[in-house]
Amino acid sequence: MSKGNFFITTPIYYPSDKLHIGHTYCTVATDAFARYKRLCGYNVMFLTGTDEHGQKIEDKAREAGVTPKQFVDNIVAGEGGVLDLWKLMNISNDRFVRTTDDYHVQSVQKIFKKMYDKGDIYKGKYVGKYCKPCESFWTDSQLKDGCCPDCGRPVVDAEEEAYFFKLSKYADRIQDLLENTDFLEPRSRVNEMVNNFIKPGLEDLCVSRTSFSWGIPVDFDPGHVVYVWVDALSNYITALGYENDRYNDYEAFWPGVNIVGKEIVRFHSIIWPAMLMSIEEPLPKKCFGHGWLLLDGGKMSKSKGNVVDPYILAEKFGVDALRFFLMRTFPFGSDGNFSNELLIQTINTDLANDLGNIVSRTTAMVGKYFGGTLPEGCATCETAQPFDTELIGMATALRDNYEYAMEHFAPHKALEEIFKVIQRANKYIDENAPWVLAKDMDANGERLAHVLYNLLETTRICGILLTPFMPDSCAKLFEQIGSCDACRTWDSAAVWGSRAETAPVTKGENLFPRVDVQKAIEELEALQAAKAEEARRASLPAVEIEPQSEEFVDFDTFCKSDFRVVKVKACENVKKSEKLLKFTLDDGTGTDRQILSGIAKWYKPEDLIGKTLVAIVNLPPRKMMGQDSCGMLISAVHNEYGEEKLNLLMLDDAIPAGAKLC
Repeated sequence: MSKGNFFITTPIYYPSDKLHIGHTYCTVATDAFARYKRLCGYNVMFLTGTDEHGQKIEDKAREAGVTPKQFVDNIVAGEGGVLDLWKLMNISNDRFVRTTDDYHVQSVQKIFKKMYDKGDIYKGKYVGKYCKPCESFWTDSQLKDGCCPDCGRPVVDAEEEAYFFKLSKYADRIQDLLENTDFLEPRSRVNEMVNNFIKPGLEDLCVSRTSFSWGIPVDFDPGHVVYVWVDALSNYITALGYENDRYNDYEAFWPGVNIVGKEIVRFHSIIWPAMLMSIEEPLPKKCFGHGWLLLDGGKMSKSKGNVVDPYILAEKFGVDALRFFLMRTFPFGSDGNFSNELLIQTINTDLANDLGNIVSRTTAMVGKYFGGTLPEGCATCETAQPFDTELIGMATALRDNYEYAMEHFAPHKALEEIFKVIQRANKYIDENAPWVLAKDMDANGERLAHVLYNLLETTRICGILLTPFMPDSCAKLFEQIGSCDACRTWDSAAVWGSRAETAPVTKGENLFPRVDVQKAIEELEALQAAKAEEARRASLPAVEIEPQSEEFVDFDTFCKSDFRVVKVKACENVKKSEKLLKFTLDDGTGTDRQILSGIAKWYKPEDLIGKTLVAIVNLPPRKMMGQDSCGMLISAVHNEYGEEKLNLLMLDDAIPAGAKLC
């Protein structure tokens, strides 16, 4: 029987570029909460999506030579795009909203009109500062060192006709919501919002733009487009069917829980509730603002380029290991410093040494000592020991401790509780020394079977509670330890002894092999370098040819240049020069000709000996690195993916040295 409906959302992500590990962190966390609630018995609606309008998208599309819709379609639905990433990361969203969806556009226009008809939206003129990367307007007093207080980048002066939302009208109600309820968590975010935005005076909000066209038109004033935050925030209800006939889930699932990064808490805890107050709809149950994943001490940012590619990490270590690392390592409400070394350490310590060890050793011992099936009666033992009671007590109490942490949006704490039990179980192996008990099966067989049953049962309970974080790996774990469907449920996680005593056990593949740190770091760096080069090339034209000269040269001047076929007799690097090669050439005169050429970047000397080239031979001698260069070799030059490429002009070896080109 369902415990009721539960609605949870990620923010909708801005597809100005490929998503990175920070976006993955938020989505995996929300997915873990959604899976946890399903495990508990709730009917869950899990929503994610993309926020596809705005000036930055319009500008990037123009730079790419495509329409804004084509640009966002590629980022969202193209190869390696948002949808592909969430499929890779095993994200279990029930719905995906795009703000370019027709039903969303229609709903937003109706929401905007409702606010306008109520008198909460009025026309005015915006004069102030604008941050294009954040799509945010600021007053001078809100700037930090003259820059955007959110991202730290420069702002520009902005002045245009616009509609404004009477945000100031709702300041007292918003302050009361923040200070006197648990709507916004963690609590530290409340002080930030109240002290930085409400107490200084909540100003009315610009909610339309006229300086660009890529947005939802204000249907009663077509020169305006709905500003991105009104457009984007409305997705949480439009995707449920609010003011549209695409879906019919609004009454069943709203209000819900918004999981967002701390940089957009202001919009979700001040502007979004005020919008809902204006249209007289229920407020969200919760807004949780998680911290950032930092790289080298700074926030990851697509525009800064300091991002980590989740595709590379998932390919190298596996999806479940990456999901686990993100939830286990960083306190969810605080910032965390990401590093490849920390990822590998977490995999080796928690997954290989602790969880992998108990699964591998226990299943191996059941196979070795009992042929893969424990005997009936193994769940009880006449020679029970105090450490049996301690392990069983910890395992039985685990679900309640885990539930408390998950209900308080602390997945790292929930995993900490699980691993306390796993670590205790590994200690339990050493306390009982099954390999010693096995030496006398007649005397100790019953005791040995009981010890192994306790380990299997502990692993089963831990596996159930790990499922929201590592669904595929836990399914394999259950198969290995012989857990039936009925003993993989939420209810069974609180009942010791749910696993059948004689259920078959299989020593399968090692779920989490240890990672060779040095080798893995080197391979990661190579993968990341290759991806970076691929991205760099993708941003540049494949081939770029220098424009032809518009200056004419008369025929007689051209004829003065003496182009001759030359044969390479010897070639070597010029000492103390990284660029120059020294050629000894047969030019058909019977006397060797020396030419120095700055092509060492593209050719090795030994590869050129014997080649037939072209040189202009009537240039005056020129000193280069103290040596005479008597002429110039002819090459073709172009740019390829932003790098200069050079190819010597090479001829058929049948052409004799000294032959004139004309």
